[in-house]
Amino acid sequence: MKSHKDTPPCKRILLVEDERVVREMVKLLLCQDGYAVVEANNGAEALGLFSRGQFDLVMTDYEMPFIKGNELALKIRKLAPRQPIVMMTGYRHEPGPGNPVDAVIDKPFNFDSLREVMTQVLSNAGRHAPVPADDPGLAN
Repeated sequence: MKSHKDTPPCKRILLVEDERVVREMVKLLLCQDGYAVVEANNGAEALGLFSRGQFDLVMTDYEMPFIKGNELALKIRKLAPRQPIVMMTGYRHEPGPGNPVDAVIDKPFNFDSLREVMTQVLSNAGRHAPVPADDPGLAN
């Protein structure tokens, strides 16, 4: 079990979650671990924030209005092919061509599980294969 003292300071996370209570709880826990968290309540808002800043990690819900999490991940991959992305979902989705995330964590999750997934993804940052420019998922 990791504590917030094991987390490198100043990692910036873009947290995309349409359920306010879930978003606030995850943000609170991440902030306690020393992360700087920028919140978005949907994928469209997240794209705007992503285009204006750099993030060490994007954490996105899957089922959201306007842009689903896998669509958001495809759009982010087009802008930053090696951006680490974790999907949080109540539905089971595996990373793959239609869902190019580095990891999926099922809701409900405990914070130790989330820390483990984040640590793994952040330690592998930059190793994600770029999405081909002609990927049909990027047509939107």
